[in-house]
Amino acid sequence: MAWIFLAIAVVFEIVFALGTNATQGFTKLWPSVLTLLAAAGGIFTLSLALRTLDVSVGYTIWTGLGSIGTVLFGALIYKERITLPKLLSFASIIAGAITLKLATGS
Repeated sequence: MAWIFLAIAVVFEIVFALGTNATQGFTKLWPSVLTLLAAAGGIFTLSLALRTLDVSVGYTIWTGLGSIGTVLFGALIYKERITLPKLLSFASIIAGAITLKLATGS
């Protein structure tokens, strides 16, 4: 169940990051409300996941996958470019997350 909570937390993290851009400095009401709710939802579901997972694993995967999702959806929504250095960084984050999971055996 912890991994399901972590996956939900990752989705909230991506919505939070993308929503922050849409708030235009928290001057837009509904994007601001969505962003704040996503931040709260992400922290809440991460805390549920961390009841079982090591914080070093859960937090690293949450931020890593959240970063990857933000870059990918940022490219789709905001037309940001995905460059070779970004792709290499994705690979490093994914390799690190897999290594952490294997190291903990959870």
